[in-house]
Amino acid sequence: MEAELRERVRRLLADHDPAGTDRLDFLRARFDAGLAWVHFPPGLGGLGAPRALQALVDAELEAAGAPDNDPRRIGIGLGMAAPTLLRYGTEEQKQRFLRPLWTGEEVWCQLFSEPGAGSDLAALATRAVPEGDGWRVDGQKVWTSTAHTARWAILIARTDPDLPKHRGITYFVCDMTDPGVEVRPLRQLTGEAEFNEVFLTGVRIPDTHRLGGVGEGWQVAQTTLNNERVAIGGQAMPREGGMVGVVAATWRERPELRTHELHQRLLKAWVDAEVARLAGERLRQQLAVGQPGPEGAAMKLAFARLAQELSGLEVELLGEEGLAYDDWTMRRPETVDFNGRQAGYRYLRAKGNSIEGGTSEILRNIIAERVLGLPAEPRTDKDMPWKELPR
Repeated sequence: MEAELRERVRRLLADHDPAGTDRLDFLRARFDAGLAWVHFPPGLGGLGAPRALQALVDAELEAAGAPDNDPRRIGIGLGMAAPTLLRYGTEEQKQRFLRPLWTGEEVWCQLFSEPGAGSDLAALATRAVPEGDGWRVDGQKVWTSTAHTARWAILIARTDPDLPKHRGITYFVCDMTDPGVEVRPLRQLTGEAEFNEVFLTGVRIPDTHRLGGVGEGWQVAQTTLNNERVAIGGQAMPREGGMVGVVAATWRERPELRTHELHQRLLKAWVDAEVARLAGERLRQQLAVGQPGPEGAAMKLAFARLAQELSGLEVELLGEEGLAYDDWTMRRPETVDFNGRQAGYRYLRAKGNSIEGGTSEILRNIIAERVLGLPAEPRTDKDMPWKELPR
């Protein structure tokens, strides 16, 4: 299989010289050659090859100067929408959505969290009511990254309020350009408006844009959530990559700032970061042979804890200089630029790491129950119809 992949890469580069080919044309050709995500089926950007061989393809194309699809900008589509579409989508849905998703021609966002249902996502109140050959959706979502640039959204909505909260939920693909979809910026602690509020008023979604069965949305959403946690916490990272590299560099370059106490904290954080990096590598190896499990929750939890610990350490190391803030101008960024801003920005932005993609409290419950096998937390609302829940 390795030899076949190398030959396919050679033919792609011969037919589409990266130096003289339009970026988008190259990405489309790469998808059609089955070299986008090699573990996907033929015709959907892949070849049904082992997932571990993707690294071989990526390395050969990078060495040849081939353009990438800017994965940070389209991370929700790649990391969350695509694996859900692959598992639950119809053949027509896969053919329609996966190619422009991978090339970045169409950006995706995730309409899951709500003002009254963030940590307890299953308590969501956005309603989808049958109407004609589709559904009418009304409700409000919050903390929605990239909604201001997205063409499509993955959406969960309540379709049967008479059932307990984890049932009676259905999963849809929502066109963000449809009438009734309103996106408002949500300014954050950093001054940026990276997230959004999304209001849905009489939004019409055809039944052909439903993923999975009616009332089975919670099960479908688990695929999305498991992949989301892996996408956030399981990113490939070189030694001293990310936040620990930034703080270690400051430590080496600014000897006048050093104290014994800060040295001890930095050493511990460095070891923790290395353990997390190697655990992430093991998780990616597990992914190569199957679907992500609850292990992704542990990685996401570790990522959030480390980011907050290191950003706090950096501010303390820099003293008054660390309290300075470079710019409060409201921006609408498409990605988080941790390394391009000052320590104050990193400190404030890292606070969101324990909220986004599942709060640390919820992730601890998942680890306790699904990984460690501890008794489940008492839940009095487990069998109660959603409409009878106190709100």
